[in-house]
Formats: sequence, structure tokens, C-alpha cells
Amino acid sequence: MNKVILVSMLVLVASVWGRPADDEDFDKLDVDEILASERLVNNYIGCAKKISPCTKEGLKLRELVPKTLKNKCADCSEERKAKVYKILEWMIQNRPDDFLEIETMYDKEHVYRGEFADELKSRNIVLPPLKS
Repeated sequence: MNKVILVSMLVLVASVWGRPADDEDFDKLDVDEILASERLVNNYIGCAKKISPCTKEGLKLRELVPKTLKNKCADCSEERKAKVYKILEWMIQNRPDDFLEIETMYDKEHVYRGEFADELKSRNIVLPPLKS
């Protein structure tokens, strides 16, 4: 349910939610530290948008976002879900244009928007309106 990128991002950033060993790096990420640093946020967003180099964690994020969206974070721990939603909410509030761009990259038809609407609403997360 954390799909939206996060996250996309970064969101974010966050992503690694199954429990395979190669995904455990995400568990070690300090999301608060990343979100408090404009430089780190810009690096993760640039990586997610494929416009700048990626760290190992950034590449992992790019790989995990589609998988996480597709399986609706079925293998995510509550801790991972919390990180994803934190990133998602931060992106929407602070970088809505980047959020929309990343969302479109990973979900061109905006299918996941509808699928996760209730979950996001229950967390008081309001998605920015789509641009024409």
C-alpha cells in the first residue's frame, strides 16, 4: 500500500519490503536523516527519475518500487510500511511535482492511485491532483 512511490520514492526511498537479504539495506536506512537533508533527497529523487547517478540503495529502490506496487507490499513489515508512508507523505507535502513525475514513471495509467486510495485516506494522506 505504500506503493505510491514513494515513494516513491525515495522515496523514496525506501523501499525494500520483502525480507530477502538483498532488501535488508532498506531496513538500515535512516529515513528521517534522508528527509532532513536536501542533498540526500535530491540525490534519491534524481536517481528515481533516472536523471542522476544512483547509490546502491537508490538502485535498489528503483528495482523495488514496481515490485512493491504490484504485490501491494504483501511482504512488508509494519516498520517498512511506516517508512514508506512517511516518505510518501513527505514527498506529497514538500515535493508534489517530483512526486507526480515519479508516480507517472512507475504508474503511467495511475491504476495504483485508485487501489490505494482507501489506505492513503485512512492515513490522512491526500494525493496531489494529476496535471493535465
